[in-house]
Amino acid sequence: MKKTVSVVAAVIHDSSRVFATQRGYGDYKDRWEFPGGKVEQGETPEQALRREILEELDTVVKVEDFIARIEYDCPDFRLSMDCYMASVESGSLTLLEHESSRWIALDELDSVNWLPADWLLLPYLTKEKE
Repeated sequence: MKKTVSVVAAVIHDSSRVFATQRGYGDYKDRWEFPGGKVEQGETPEQALRREILEELDTVVKVEDFIARIEYDCPDFRLSMDCYMASVESGSLTLLEHESSRWIALDELDSVNWLPADWLLLPYLTKEKE
């Protein structure tokens, strides 16, 4: 049985757009994702999300509503990704680990090449706004 890796993702939003980051490393270099990362032992998903966004983007976020848990089978492990809406509390979304970033309108979410698990999240985002 594959090991399950628990991660979190933040759908950082403003009034009409969401924030996406582009990977600059690894097998999925140049693919787009919602920022976040692994949940460390003893952390809640919300704590992990705040820590990861601070580490990756030098920004404090307010974690808002839970959107969905995305389960995705990678070649070597099962990904369990808890996704939350979030907004910027302080900071300016400074890229510390990613290659690029952009704000994307909800009706243009399919304009970038997302990571496989992030593709699975997109229907939840467009459904919420209808």
